[in-house]
Amino acid sequence: MTGLRIEQPVGDAMLTDWQHVHNVTVPTHFLSLDDVRERVRRNHLEVAYLDDVLVGCTTVRPPESDSSTATVIARVLASHRGRGYGAELYARGLAQARTLGAQTFETVVLASNTDGLRFARKHGFVEFERYLLDGESIHWVTLRHEGDDA
Repeated sequence: MTGLRIEQPVGDAMLTDWQHVHNVTVPTHFLSLDDVRERVRRNHLEVAYLDDVLVGCTTVRPPESDSSTATVIARVLASHRGRGYGAELYARGLAQARTLGAQTFETVVLASNTDGLRFARKHGFVEFERYLLDGESIHWVTLRHEGDDA
């Protein structure tokens, strides 16, 4: 549909691309390359490109052993928003979460990211909680979506 190429990051170059998208879209929560290497071991990460241009990334946190809730996060660089890439990344993340047994879906958005909050609400997510991480001054918003229409 959009010509987007979405891949799991293999090697430091792609992990650095994932890290770049994360750090640009979530500037209050900088991740080092070592942080990203740790995340790729426990989460399903993907990086999106249009031809060779970096567009965005996804994170799918699988359900815990006692839960059927997965967290799906789609991030798109500001210069590529409004073209359907977020919807494509989101749909792919949901599909991945379903293969991991998820029946309930959450996403996490920085409260200052009005585009991200609008996107989540447009896709049926409702605010579940707000919290601050240690040392941060901007709240995180957890939104939840239950049911088959996610």
